[in-house]
Amino acid sequence: MSLMKRGRIWWAFFYIDGVRHQISTRTPNRRDAERIVEQLRRDAVLGRHTLTRLDPALTFGALVARFIAAGESKPHHRDRFTSLLSYFADMPIGQITKASAREYRQARLAAPHGSDAPVNRDPRVLRHLLYWAMDEGLLEANPLARLRLVRERPPQRPVLHVEEEQRLMAAAPAHLKDLIVLALDTGMRRGELLHQRWEHVDLTRRLLAVTQSKTAGGEGREIPLTTRAYALLARRAHESDLVFTYHDHPIGTIKTAWKSTLRRASIRHVRFHDLRHTFNTRLLEVGVLQEVRKALMGHSSGANVHARYTHIELPLTRDAIQRLDHWLETHSQTNTHTNGHPQRKEDQHDSSQVRVSEEQYSPVCPDAQALEEEDADRGLPRTGGQAAPAHRGNGK
Repeated sequence: MSLMKRGRIWWAFFYIDGVRHQISTRTPNRRDAERIVEQLRRDAVLGRHTLTRLDPALTFGALVARFIAAGESKPHHRDRFTSLLSYFADMPIGQITKASAREYRQARLAAPHGSDAPVNRDPRVLRHLLYWAMDEGLLEANPLARLRLVRERPPQRPVLHVEEEQRLMAAAPAHLKDLIVLALDTGMRRGELLHQRWEHVDLTRRLLAVTQSKTAGGEGREIPLTTRAYALLARRAHESDLVFTYHDHPIGTIKTAWKSTLRRASIRHVRFHDLRHTFNTRLLEVGVLQEVRKALMGHSSGANVHARYTHIELPLTRDAIQRLDHWLETHSQTNTHTNGHPQRKEDQHDSSQVRVSEEQYSPVCPDAQALEEEDADRGLPRTGGQAAPAHRGNGK
C-alpha cells in the first residue's frame, strides 16, 4: 500500500487478490493520510481472513438468531426473546438507544399484567445481547451500558395454610404428593428435588444432603428429616439412582400435574416454589433464628463481613426441624378437630398467628444429642453441641 499526492490531496493505492485499488484520503496532511492508510490496511487484512467486522446495521432479530446458534442462550434469555422481538426485531442494533429502551418499558408497563419485575428482566437480556455483540466485534460500544432500571417492589409470597395443604395432598397424584411433602418439610427447590439421588440420603442418621442446587451455598447442605419426610423416604423403593421418578423415568417437569392438582383441590393459585416460602415461614413461627433458616434453605450469607465467622452446626438444624415437626403435629391435630365445625374469624386469626417461644424448647433436644453420639461412635466427626451464647460487653 502506497501514497501519492494529486494536487493537494493524498491518494492511497493498494492491491487485494491481484486487483489494484485506489482511494482518496481527502486530506492534504501526510500524517493523517498515513493513519487512514493504516486503517485501510487493517480492514483489508480482516476481510481477507474473514474476521468479523463492525456491523451496526445488523437487525436485532438477526442478532438473536446468531446468539442462539452460538449456543450462548439460556432458558431465561429465551423466555424474554418473545416480547423483545415483537418490538426490536427489525431495528438495527446500532439504532438501539436508552430512549428506545425507555419507550419499550413504557409500552410493557401499559400492557395487561405489566409489572416491574418482567419489565426489568427484558432490558437486562437486551443489554446482555448488546454486550455479546460487542464481544463478537459487531458493535463498538453498548448504548445500554448505564441504563437505569425500575426499582422493583417486593413481591407478595403466598404461604400455604394447613387446611390448604391437606386439600392439596388429597388431590395430588402419588408422585407429586411425595414431592409436596419433601418441599414443605425440607424447603428444597423443585430442581433440587428432581435431581436428588439416593446416595445422598442417610436414613440411619435421618439426614439428606442436597445433590444439586442452583447456588454454590445450597449444594451439599445437610437437612435433617421430619417424621413424615423420613417415613416417606423409608417406604420408597430404590428402583433408580434418583429418589423421584415417574414410571422408572426421570421427571422433567411437573407443571401440568401441579396445575391439575390445584384445580381439583379448589384452592387459590400458588406456585410450587411457594412451598419453599411456606417452609421458611413455619420455621419463623416456631422461633428458628435467621441464620439457621438460611443454612437449611441454602441461602447465601451475602456480603456481610461477619458471615464467614458464622457456622450453623448440625444440632441447631436438627432442633429447628424438630420444632417444625412439633408445629406440624399440633396444627394437624387442631385442623382435624375443627373439621366440620367452622371456626370464628377471631379463632382463625389466633391460630394462624401462633408462635412458639424459644424458651419452650431446649436448643438441642435429647434426640439430636443421641444422634450426635451415634455419629461419634461410628467414627464420624462431631459437629458440636449447643452454640455458645453471645457475650455482650466491650468486645474483648
